[in-house]
Amino acid sequence: MKIIRMTAAFGRLQNETLELGDGLNIIQAPNESGKSTWSAFIRAMLYGIPTKERDKQGSIAEKNRYQPWSGAAMEGRMEIEWKGRRIALLRGQNKSTPFGRFEAIDLDTGEAVPELTAENVGETLIGAPREVFERSAFVGQGAAAVDGAPALEKRIAALVSSGEEDVAFSQVERRLKDWQNRRRHNKTGLIPELEGKLAELEQAAVQQDKAHRTAQEALLAMDGLQRERDTLSAELEWHKAAAEDKKRTAWQQASDELAQARALEDKYRTELEKDGVPPEREALRRTQDELNALRGVEQKLKQAERDYEAAIERANEAREAANDPLFAGMGPDEAWEKANEDADEVDRPEPRSGGLLAGGLVSLLAAGGAAVCGVLFTPIAFAGTAVLGLAGLILLILSAGRRKRAAGIRERRDELLDWYGVDEAEDILELARRCREGWDKAKDAQRDRERAEQEQIDLMNQRDQLRGRVTGMVQGFAPTARDAFTLSAAISKALFLQEKLGQAALQRESAEKMLQRLPRPQEGPAADPSLTPRYDGTYTAVRLSAVENEIGRLRGVVAMAQGELKTLGDPAETRAAQEKLQEELERRRQEHEAIGMALEVLQEADRDLRARFAPALNQRAGELMEQLTGGRYDKVLLTRDFEAMAEEARGMTPRRVLTLSRGAADQLYLAVRLAVCELALPEEDPAPLVLDDALTDFDDGRMALALDLLRAMGRERQIVLFTCHSRESRYLEDAFDVHRGTLPGPEQG
Repeated sequence: MKIIRMTAAFGRLQNETLELGDGLNIIQAPNESGKSTWSAFIRAMLYGIPTKERDKQGSIAEKNRYQPWSGAAMEGRMEIEWKGRRIALLRGQNKSTPFGRFEAIDLDTGEAVPELTAENVGETLIGAPREVFERSAFVGQGAAAVDGAPALEKRIAALVSSGEEDVAFSQVERRLKDWQNRRRHNKTGLIPELEGKLAELEQAAVQQDKAHRTAQEALLAMDGLQRERDTLSAELEWHKAAAEDKKRTAWQQASDELAQARALEDKYRTELEKDGVPPEREALRRTQDELNALRGVEQKLKQAERDYEAAIERANEAREAANDPLFAGMGPDEAWEKANEDADEVDRPEPRSGGLLAGGLVSLLAAGGAAVCGVLFTPIAFAGTAVLGLAGLILLILSAGRRKRAAGIRERRDELLDWYGVDEAEDILELARRCREGWDKAKDAQRDRERAEQEQIDLMNQRDQLRGRVTGMVQGFAPTARDAFTLSAAISKALFLQEKLGQAALQRESAEKMLQRLPRPQEGPAADPSLTPRYDGTYTAVRLSAVENEIGRLRGVVAMAQGELKTLGDPAETRAAQEKLQEELERRRQEHEAIGMALEVLQEADRDLRARFAPALNQRAGELMEQLTGGRYDKVLLTRDFEAMAEEARGMTPRRVLTLSRGAADQLYLAVRLAVCELALPEEDPAPLVLDDALTDFDDGRMALALDLLRAMGRERQIVLFTCHSRESRYLEDAFDVHRGTLPGPEQG
């Protein structure tokens, strides 16, 4: 089989087309560009989408994961070449099943290919079921390792042992077990069936007598039950008539209650809305709160008026106290300045005249002495004496002026101290400080008065606003309300009437629902007064139903007993059939024993067979591993559970996968995959090999060896290698037998 061209509306693929060639196809594209989606598309076109798969934590079911991103239906077309024919495989939505609709069309004739169906197309083209394909020719991203699967084990064991898959051990074993189960398997085998039939025949004679007695007893019981049924039917009719009487009474009572409730509701609504429709209850509640707030504001306003009058009185008192007669007509700063000047004048020192007086006297005495001694008779002496006398006179004059000024200062000090009524200059300053404090208190009192006045104005504005809102609201439905009392009464009355109206509406709704729930009474005859029922109506109905059921059951018993009498037949025929069944039972028991012996022999042969198929797979995997590693590893061991181990050339022991490098481990997985592919899939018209980033962890050397091997294998089968690197294409850029292609990146759609 070979894939020629694919077109997909699948996941991120939006009606994109991918063409493939013979041999090795290298499709290079960056990550997230659709490589894994194309791989999954190939598998889905062949084997469909698993519809029973569900989303799990960490994984998304294929039917959800590959829904087209555009929101369109999941569709695909794959053109292939198979057995010399060009065929188009078409899949699409079938009701709610993704890829459930399938067609296979011969491209040369345009006719349908009937041998290919949605259920068998993959197994027919590949030559193996899905689980074998996924473990051989389909290497998904990060899934190179091979795990065991019943179908894969069956395929390898069958091919290695006899070359014919239809005689594989598992099928023969299954068939023998089916035969064995057919003879003895719980209650469905032939042996239990024969044993059951014998038991039935053994009971047949007993059942004939029992059926006759059962029919007679049932007929006798039915006669008494039919009389009881007639009595109970009459009593039940009486209960029904009495119940209708109660229904009529209840209906009338509910109708009367509804009329009363409606009248009460109309009464409260009329009274509530006679002067206007009041607002909703919440609005009334808010208005009532505002009315309470208005009362509080009015109380605060009265207190503010008293506080304002008191503040005026305190301001007047403080202003009078600040008017000190000592500093009349002066402000605090002027008074302080005046007090400082007067204090300085009080503290001014007196001029001293004692030295001048003493000097003048001395000079005069000296001049007098000189005159007495006769020095005045010389011109020089006379001049000196005159100077001394003149100096003395000047000093005496100056001394007299200072004494006069000192007397004036003392007089002014005494005058100031008497004016202020104090003894020292510091006391004058203390009086000025007291004057300033008085002015400060007067200013504080004036500010308190202004604040009290503003608070009074604010409260008056707040009162007027609240009064306007409350009055405007309430007079809409109570126009006569004016003062706080009538406004409050109107609000309370409206709230009361709304409450009563709401209760009346609830009562009316309840009465309406009650009337709706009550069935309308039917006209009919009254209960028969001459009949006295034995039980209440419920028990009468239950008892009548039970009696009728019992009559029906007894009719069935009679019919069954009569049928048994007809079908059981003659006792002699029953004994003859019993002997025949006994012979058949013995033969089936011998067959069951022989099949058990055959199973034991077959299982022993299977153990020998399994010892033979492992070497064939290990040998081919070792050969491929040797080519992939350039001869470094030349042996591969694969356990019964498909755990792979590799052994180096001339090595001593095999190495487990966990001890290998990542690249060597992937080489081992790839070798096992290729070996399984060759052994498990048919050689004729081989299936394509799909590899999704299988060489990602290979270095350049490993990659070259793997590509050489894949290129060689490509001569026998088509190989599709998806890769995110460009190195594979560069390595084989001169190879004429390699088809290279690219996919658009994620940004290109």
